[in-house]
Amino acid sequence: MRTPLTWLRRNLVVIAGLGTLAYMILPNVVVTVFSFNNPSGRFNYAWQEFSLDAWKDPCGVADMCGSLGLSLQIALWSTLAATALGTAIAFALVRYRFRARGAVNSLIFLPMAMPEIVMAASLLALFLNMGIQLGFWTILIAHIMFCLSFVVAAVKARVLSMDPRLEEAARDLYAGPVQTFLRVTLPIAAPGIAAGALLSFALSFDDFIITNFNSGNTVTFPMFVWGSAQRGTPVQINVIGTAMFVIAVLVVLAGQMVGNRRKKAQPK
Repeated sequence: MRTPLTWLRRNLVVIAGLGTLAYMILPNVVVTVFSFNNPSGRFNYAWQEFSLDAWKDPCGVADMCGSLGLSLQIALWSTLAATALGTAIAFALVRYRFRARGAVNSLIFLPMAMPEIVMAASLLALFLNMGIQLGFWTILIAHIMFCLSFVVAAVKARVLSMDPRLEEAARDLYAGPVQTFLRVTLPIAAPGIAAGALLSFALSFDDFIITNFNSGNTVTFPMFVWGSAQRGTPVQINVIGTAMFVIAVLVVLAGQMVGNRRKKAQPK
């Protein structure tokens, strides 16, 4: 006879997982709900009535879409640069033996362990001492620097799990180095590269501390949200947050579907 305690013990892991998932998703649900709100004042913190006005005019707040476009542009370029450099570094650290390899490996992962405010202040001091004007380029350089570590971590984990015999078999079948890399190595490493790129894009788009120190007069979307929160919170911010969340979920689901189709297509 099953008792409630027995059922709880058997399903404890599932219950804990669902509870954790609900705890993580709850803020996104609140943001989504309040994107359909019509607040009576400047602050969108209390529910008043249902409205689609913010969704009909997401750029109704001055300079918001400009800061959003700037954040997307910085995130895109920093992701491309960090992914290219991080992938090359990850392959070098795994596949090659060279002097100071351990030191390079430690330095690469240092930005992940360092507090953001320390990195932000250090970069600001560097740019000021070099006489570089703060703005778009200083933000981009800073974002590439801290995104690089996360890309290396994701790609390195994937490269470590790769079977080198597959590449050896391709070379035995007279495939050249470029052909082996494009048809064997790159497809196997692609999930790690994609994971690093997505993580890099999310971190760059969401960053506030490092950007705030090194932006000068340039205003990104997180800085716009922070500034708006002091004067009033427009509903359009919730609209943009909801849209980004939905896009992220769709990208993850698309990746899962592609992965499942590839597994089904593989011969057993």
